Amino acid sequence: MEKMREKPLVTGETALLFVDVQNYSAHREGGAFAGAESGEMEERYGWFFRELEGRVLANMKALLDACRGAGVEVIYTVIESLTRDGRDNSLDYKISGFHVPRGSWDGKVLDAIAPGDDDIVLPKTSSSVFISTNLDYILRNLGVKQLVLSGLLTDQCIESAIRDGADLGYLVTQATDACLTHSAERQENSLRATAGYCRQRTTAEILEELHASP
Repeated sequence: MEKMREKPLVTGETALLFVDVQNYSAHREGGAFAGAESGEMEERYGWFFRELEGRVLANMKALLDACRGAGVEVIYTVIESLTRDGRDNSLDYKISGFHVPRGSWDGKVLDAIAPGDDDIVLPKTSSSVFISTNLDYILRNLGVKQLVLSGLLTDQCIESAIRDGADLGYLVTQATDACLTHSAERQENSLRATAGYCRQRTTAEILEELHASP
């Protein structure tokens, strides 16, 4: 059964899921960084933004273009409440202070990988997209069996999606260089922690598989 997890991607049963690549958490002016002074921004998030803007976003765009070209379904999830005041947020999000009002700029996907007019975008109010959205129902309706994951943060919402996706019966592939968190140490720790739940491939390796898929 271990070999089954290593099954190469089949375009007709694969979806690409971008997690939380949005203004709130991936734009220097996003709400997650509100109030941070320039020194604090550099100390806490300097590495993150250099990696995101210099490397990771380009990999995300490459995945997006390749999946669109191969006819692979592209799905997005963003941190966003169903209400303006966030009363529907999970208890954990309320405690953590995460609040992205419905319809706000913070809730929009970054322009670099913006959704098309017929793409699915799911607002979520918990760490795991499988908990606070109907993603599982949607994937089954689409006939998806394999899920490629890209997004933020590697050691939080990406980890949750990997573990829950695996438990729900999906073959998950993590795009290791198209996921990111706030430090190199956290990134490496997370990749080690989830290695037993998914396949881990670079963007280049995923593109090769998509090209080779029947």
